[in-house]
Amino acid sequence: MRRKLTWRGRKAVHSARVLDEVVNTEVRLVPQLTGEAQRRAVDHLAELVLLSQAYRHYSYGWIGRRELERRGKGALGRLEALSAPTVQQLTERE
Repeated sequence: MRRKLTWRGRKAVHSARVLDEVVNTEVRLVPQLTGEAQRRAVDHLAELVLLSQAYRHYSYGWIGRRELERRGKGALGRLEALSAPTVQQLTERE
């Protein structure tokens, strides 16, 4: 039996769908990348998939708001770390 979603649950499902759309759009570009850029893009997309999954788990009531917030902050931290320039990128700019 399906449980009726609360407005927070519906909002979480919507957020998950938006993230899925971003991933589905961007994943098509990955094969055009090479080497390190491809690996970093895949890592970024994987984080977005995990975040989307967390939103769905919240909407199902499997995790609470605090756990969703913890997972969201973790994902943002990892995305930020992935976006930081590598030592190689810094030395190539000189």
